[in-house]
Amino acid sequence: MPRHSSAFIPSGTLQLGVFFQGVNSGTIWKAAESGSQTDFESFRRIAQTAERGLFAAFFLGEGLRLREHLGRPHALDVVGRPDAQTMLAALASVTTHIGLAATQNTTYNDPADLAHRLSSLDLISGGRAAWNMVTTDNAWTGANFRRGGYLDHADRYVHAEAFVRTAKAIWDSWAPDAVAGTAGTAGNWPEDGAVRRVHHEGQHYTVDYTPRLPRSPQHHPVLFQAGDSPAGRDFAARQADVIFSAHPQFDAAVAFREDIVERTLRAGRPADAVKIMPASEFILAPTSAEAAEKKAWVRELQIGPQQAIAYLEQFWGRQLDGWDPNGPLPDIDPAVEETSETRGSGFHGAKAVELTAQWRQEAAEKGQTILQFVRAKAARSDASFVGSYTDVADKLAEYARVGAVDGFNISPWLVPTGLDDIVNHLVPELQERGVYPTQYRGATLRENLGLAVPERAAAGEPAVR
Repeated sequence: MPRHSSAFIPSGTLQLGVFFQGVNSGTIWKAAESGSQTDFESFRRIAQTAERGLFAAFFLGEGLRLREHLGRPHALDVVGRPDAQTMLAALASVTTHIGLAATQNTTYNDPADLAHRLSSLDLISGGRAAWNMVTTDNAWTGANFRRGGYLDHADRYVHAEAFVRTAKAIWDSWAPDAVAGTAGTAGNWPEDGAVRRVHHEGQHYTVDYTPRLPRSPQHHPVLFQAGDSPAGRDFAARQADVIFSAHPQFDAAVAFREDIVERTLRAGRPADAVKIMPASEFILAPTSAEAAEKKAWVRELQIGPQQAIAYLEQFWGRQLDGWDPNGPLPDIDPAVEETSETRGSGFHGAKAVELTAQWRQEAAEKGQTILQFVRAKAARSDASFVGSYTDVADKLAEYARVGAVDGFNISPWLVPTGLDDIVNHLVPELQERGVYPTQYRGATLRENLGLAVPERAAAGEPAVR
């Protein structure tokens, strides 16, 4: 039994979310079944399928600059990142219960403006909005905003916390009963003194603002967070409602839960205040043998010969188009000592010379070609659930029993039909085991995630500290 059991009581149930990625190597785009990454129909189809499966949230990724490959736009990954809040507002009109989560950056947004736009989405959707809080500090991304790398890496969460506190103060500014309840007879639309002015003066911005919108049915957007560093975990323990974690495998998930419970308690919050939903890939079929065959087909289409060579080029920092994908790894040293953020988050910061030497040795010991090695390395097998519907359901039920996670955020490998197997076959199996909802708990995302309603700061208490 996990060590956190004395402070944390598992709910015994799981939630599911769907993560519609932008640029990535996991989504198959060359198959006949592949759909568009930018057409609204793809987003509508996935969101409505997820809602039919009682998913808690539809989650959109964000990219503030187009990924590059050797100094040019990357042409071998799907590209599709319409503005998140615009897309989610459109989806609000064709869905009724599923949450709508937008990834938005604290470094390259203004807190008053972003808080207002998220409030708008929350009101439009009837209390279903969420904000995935992310930070960025590199000059490569900042060049798109004429700000460069002005934010020190060590300060990114200090800045983010001030930003989030300001946003929360804006959402808290309207009292729950601020708006007159009886149209036509009330003396004022908002009650006198029911709307507070928000003031924040900090290193990067100053806010002196009278918020323009009342609270939504869930009071304010649900807050997601995905940082995995110690600073990121502490930030989540203090400010987040849900962590989009990178620890889906059972033992790692249990350890992560224990760590987050400890940090959450130290932050003065209840042990279950922060839900955990790791990123996951599901490859399912009626039998284990069929699932294994499907996995091989998926991997073949995710990583072909061109993608395998390009993957290595991210680390070697030079063109390798003369190397045979069915031959051994290149026996030349990289042109870079350390990979940069231009190559994407999965490659950023890798010590290229040391890593590629290790890879050559590993591939030689395993007898792997470039193609075989990259498929094994890039597949994120630790984030994959592969098997029959019944076997995977049994495995997930154990997660629910011990409270290792509160659910999973699924990255479909096919758009727009990548959730069909999960909704049509896995969800009923989970429901039979009593670990998955049979209906939505309420009308808001906060209700459906089992989150407490946020308390409004007392009158006179500083809104931003």
